[in-house]
Amino acid sequence: MNDLKRSLSEAASAAFQAAGLPPEFGRVTASDRPDLADFQCNGALAAAKSAKRNPREIATQVVEILKADPRLSSVEIAGAGFINLRVSDEALSVRAREIAADARTGAQVLDAPRRVLIDYAGPNVAKPMHVGHLRASIIGESIKRLYRFRGDEVLGDAHFGDWGFQMGLLISAILDEDAAIRALVEKLPDTAAGADPADEAALNAELDTRIALADLDRIYPAASLRQKEDAAFKERARKATAELQNGRYGYRVLWSHFVKVSRVALEREFHALGVDFDLWKGESDVNDLIEPMVGQLEAKGLLVEDQGARIVRVAREDDKQDVPPLLVVSSEGSAMYGTTDLATILDRRQSFDPHLILYCVDQRQALHFETVFRAAYLAGYADEGSLEHIGFGTMNGTDGKPFKTRAGGVLKLHDLIEMAREKARERLREAGLGAELSEEQFEDTAHKVGVAALKFADLQNFRGTSYVFDLDRFTSFEGKTGPYLLYQSVRIKSVLRKAAEAGATAGEIVIGEQAERDLAMLLDAFEGALQEAYDKKAPNFVAEHAYRLAQSFSKFYAACPIMSADTDALRASRLALAETTLRQLELALDLLGVEAPERM
Repeated sequence: MNDLKRSLSEAASAAFQAAGLPPEFGRVTASDRPDLADFQCNGALAAAKSAKRNPREIATQVVEILKADPRLSSVEIAGAGFINLRVSDEALSVRAREIAADARTGAQVLDAPRRVLIDYAGPNVAKPMHVGHLRASIIGESIKRLYRFRGDEVLGDAHFGDWGFQMGLLISAILDEDAAIRALVEKLPDTAAGADPADEAALNAELDTRIALADLDRIYPAASLRQKEDAAFKERARKATAELQNGRYGYRVLWSHFVKVSRVALEREFHALGVDFDLWKGESDVNDLIEPMVGQLEAKGLLVEDQGARIVRVAREDDKQDVPPLLVVSSEGSAMYGTTDLATILDRRQSFDPHLILYCVDQRQALHFETVFRAAYLAGYADEGSLEHIGFGTMNGTDGKPFKTRAGGVLKLHDLIEMAREKARERLREAGLGAELSEEQFEDTAHKVGVAALKFADLQNFRGTSYVFDLDRFTSFEGKTGPYLLYQSVRIKSVLRKAAEAGATAGEIVIGEQAERDLAMLLDAFEGALQEAYDKKAPNFVAEHAYRLAQSFSKFYAACPIMSADTDALRASRLALAETTLRQLELALDLLGVEAPERM
């Protein structure tokens, strides 16, 4: 069941071929002038240049063939050889009925689905998420949903930062601060073998009582600052990191507690934002792979000694900028950040064997990923082109710089979500919405409005661009905002409820009025928007479609009475259009990670 653009492209391609020209010139696009035509084909101009013929002559041949297509009410030549196509009301009615009867409202499934892993969010142990995590979480979640909806087998991985020097800093700081925990840690042997389970239980009980996420949030920044000024503390933290990674039992118990309390809080914050993961694999999960991987790299002749360190050179002769080597083992003998990323690719190959891995990370990390990806290709851990960095810009304040609190600090994501909720409550009351809801329902609606405001404000932009954070504008129920989309969704639900109460039901769609045509054309454009978003890994195409669909329904509702339609058949047709619009709008919103309330 192709959309009109694709099926008309096939017809135009056949017409060009019948005229003795390559079929690829028959590409049809949505018209730049919808007041004149629904679709246009500009291929005659390109074909004329290739064939050294007059473009209007070619267009005339093609038009004569297309005029026989019963789906088209008019086929006309404009200007130098542009071909304008207008779909008949009957053909548009048939297409609208197909969309209405389809559970996916016209969205197709891939012919050749793939296994795709999406790495996004990147939360860390002991660090509450801040506003910088927002874009990675929102964009990555939407791309995951989009790829899954299209038919791919998709896993979303939080890529949990649970290893490395910050763990040694935490361990050292807590042992310095808390004598009771230090005594229990020192009571445990170096390895789990021969350990008394009661001693581990006692340590865990103490940790559960004394070390919550708020404590880690306090301790880590102080420890990070201290190591810059206290060389002895820094060295102890380095030693603690090495002992942890080598398996020291007491430190592993501490580390497990850090991971547990961090993850519980992080999952709560992510879920509140409508973001959930299939995997919470951390850097620690690939620790045991690093040593054998280094051996493999050496056996393949890829490791090179460089000033005491060991590197993989990845630069190519045709590089237009310097691409640094991947530092695999430092001069001190430790594995580096890029080494862990390389081992993670190997782990993903062994556990899931994806056709494609997408990394949804700040675009400022582009060179790092280019280095890691090239090393992975050289090592045979991934096929060329199967690793892709999905970069994004920053969320800025009104000063054009990355968004900060009024005090100049980094805003925690929890606080940002609460700001959006509070503003949503205020907006709902200003608009006189939600007055009939219970307190619990009102709070649920305010949360959905707040999250929709944050997400749509981000996703309506192409991911590579930066944008200015303006909560007042984002939470408005007017204009191109998430709350506006939710309001239109709730409005359609209200119309359908009233129709059901009156015993009215949907029926066969028959297009006649211009507002009906416009709405049906947008319903047909859903597949095209999904295809663009999928190919470009860019949810803004879905966001744009959702907004245009909501706008079109608003115009349709104003121009085409539903319950007071002239005939029962017309009322049934318009109810069917309303139902189909709601289903497609909610599908699009779900792909953006936005949930609409039932009432406002």
